Amino acid sequence: MLSLRHIRLFGLAAIALLAGCRQDMHDQPKYKPLAKSDFYADLRSARPPVEHTIARGQLHEDTYFYTGLIGNSATPGDYMPFPVTMDVLRRGRERFNIYCVPCHSRLGDGNGIVPSRGFPKKPPSFHLERLRKAPLGYFFDVMTHGFGLMPDYSSQISPRDRWTIVAYIRALQLSQNANASEIPPGQAMPSQPPALRSTEAGSGATLPELRPGSSGTEGSPNE
Repeated sequence: MLSLRHIRLFGLAAIALLAGCRQDMHDQPKYKPLAKSDFYADLRSARPPVEHTIARGQLHEDTYFYTGLIGNSATPGDYMPFPVTMDVLRRGRERFNIYCVPCHSRLGDGNGIVPSRGFPKKPPSFHLERLRKAPLGYFFDVMTHGFGLMPDYSSQISPRDRWTIVAYIRALQLSQNANASEIPPGQAMPSQPPALRSTEAGSGATLPELRPGSSGTEGSPNE
């Protein structure tokens, strides 16, 4: 066992050893956030970005893709910035069901769960003549900046996903206002209801499972 004398000697040696340690790694020549600096005339150590600096990935050269507006005007364009495919519509339906359905409903008629539970103002139906004729860029601009009581969704939905939702909204409008001459040959009118895999119709959080080849499972954005 160590005697009290040995313990004291060990402690003194440790103190002497630690006293020789330098603090260069702890006390580095740096500025803490918002610290004062005598080097600059405005005394700010944190310097503002150089004028016209653009963050990586934020150049946004394609103005229409990021705004839905023509050039530097406030006029919405009426074309998609990329081709619309079934994959685009499926993605648009998925994003629409996540972000838009609570207020606008799956049909886009404004009868979502939120206004039905006492929200002060019901959103307009996408099937009104005014919105059926609205240019595509209008819907993109509303999602980007909000409108009335609707907040903007620019932080939740990426620009490309906003465009896919725009494409799906137009598909919804066409589906609810089509006439007999626009029905593809061989397509039943009305369409046959989809067949379920089982008697389970799905819960409030899940969709029912459809049998393979059933109406609405292949090639339709409204499945």
